[in-house]
Amino acid sequence: MTRIIVIGAGIGGLTAGALLARRGYDVRIYDQALVAGGCASTFRRKGFTFDVGATQVAGLEPGGIHHRIFEELGVELPDSTPCDPACAVFLPGETSPISLWRDPDRWRAERQKQFPSSEPFWELLQKLFAVSWEFQSRDPVLPPRNGWDLWQLVAALRPETMITVPFALMTVGDALRLYGLGNDRRLQTFLDIQLKLYSQVGADETALLYAATALAVSQAPQGLSHLEPSMQVLSDRLESALIKYGGKLHLRHTVEKIITENGKATGVVVRNQKTGEVTTEIAAHIVANVPIQNLPGLLDREIIPGLYKLRIDKLPQPSGAFVLYLGVDRSAIPDHCPPHLQFLYDYDGPVGENNSLFVSVSKPGDGRAPEGKATIIASSFTDVGAWWRCDEEKYGQLKEKYTKGAIKRLSSYFHLTPETIIHQEAATPRTFAHFTGRDKGIVGGVGQRVSTFGPFGVATRTPIPGLWLVGDSTHPGEGTAGVSYSALTVVRQINS
Repeated sequence: MTRIIVIGAGIGGLTAGALLARRGYDVRIYDQALVAGGCASTFRRKGFTFDVGATQVAGLEPGGIHHRIFEELGVELPDSTPCDPACAVFLPGETSPISLWRDPDRWRAERQKQFPSSEPFWELLQKLFAVSWEFQSRDPVLPPRNGWDLWQLVAALRPETMITVPFALMTVGDALRLYGLGNDRRLQTFLDIQLKLYSQVGADETALLYAATALAVSQAPQGLSHLEPSMQVLSDRLESALIKYGGKLHLRHTVEKIITENGKATGVVVRNQKTGEVTTEIAAHIVANVPIQNLPGLLDREIIPGLYKLRIDKLPQPSGAFVLYLGVDRSAIPDHCPPHLQFLYDYDGPVGENNSLFVSVSKPGDGRAPEGKATIIASSFTDVGAWWRCDEEKYGQLKEKYTKGAIKRLSSYFHLTPETIIHQEAATPRTFAHFTGRDKGIVGGVGQRVSTFGPFGVATRTPIPGLWLVGDSTHPGEGTAGVSYSALTVVRQINS
């Protein structure tokens, strides 16, 4: 039986491992963490369950990527409720939100009210989304790196796909200017904070074809969902499928090095965190569920082809995240509070650094908080460098500054007082680096610029034979749906 080693038990790694085990491979997954799931895992404090990073899931609908994968694995989809609205967005100085409704007609009416004269722009996005979604559903391999990959790409093309060609090198900002909306500050700001969440960059940098999907996937028949009792259920189901088909998951095992022989990846060096024992494990394929920035630290430098190393070095630095986790009395939550909110506090400030917050709020009975209580998770993009350049004392001061700033910001909407806050803690890029092993604690993968999206993106097939890459660095990007698609691509490539 052909052995395959998977580095990392995030959703991408678990999905790849379970699907490979289902197809008859001997799969071993190694992860340094205490629990599987990576940035989509959870932790518990004082009876509260907090989602570490991801709080929404796309792709559970029939034909969606999670639905397809769970159907192949013969595992039941987790319980969930649709997010409707997917998010309520508050722009600076405004007390009424822009609601991203799941119903397409209701969302159309909302955006026409909020952004008059912008409908031709939204109609363009909808046309591009419809064609791109159908194209993606035919499982193209992007970017192609050999003849088989190219054939999968060509086989997914249809005549209607060609309507996307004139827009392939455009950004969202280009499209806004095309429709005379380049000076619409309010619309641009709304798009900036939405796209930063999905693509790491704002409207002027995000590839238009990527944005067409990212901005439309929250509407039916697709949609975003809230898992119950927590995000952990997604990795739990994948873990059960892995075990069902004979695969093994080794937690608290750190892969310290990828071994190569004659230019091919042949195994890994693994350290057991409990015992300190170091072993060498041999395999026919290594699937790395890590950011591409982690590869130079796992491989001998001379093994990485020069152009590939140059590409890694030239990638713009991804963002980190500051995340505040609050366990509160239910009285702190306003009536009719949506489960997901986004706030921008100052038009002239950055999208991030506590000037913008993405907030998830638990619902009564969803398993995340005791009766009469709730969780609030507020995250903000941040420059990773600032957290690594300081000593321990200044790091603590910076963390306290961000925590107080976030609570002050949130208090303009939530009733946060010493009496209503039962538990609080925060995570920084250092925290994410420690618990997930991601280089410098970066989140969100490679920014979806024109130069890094689709045919110009990072391939799952690396230039080192036997070494594959899955996760948010690769096409089609971040989110549990995106990393699951990259995992399916690798499984098909290995199995071809």
